[in-house]
Amino acid sequence: MKKTYKIEVDCANCANLVEDAAKKVEGVKELTISFMTQKMKVSFEEGADEETVMANVLKVAKKIESDFEILK
Repeated sequence: MKKTYKIEVDCANCANLVEDAAKKVEGVKELTISFMTQKMKVSFEEGADEETVMANVLKVAKKIESDFEILK
């Protein structure tokens, strides 16, 4: 399953660092972040719980960029 999330990230370098770290989260098959559009596209592995995976993605992202947000 693929989903697009609106995000808030302050700089392009931070977006790249968050993308690299978030790709390693369990349950993430593929993940890309676009700083220009402030969007994150995520493909989930088969059987992964979307809410749990996204909570872990946010936790990893906040360690790199404390202002990072996934908007509803």
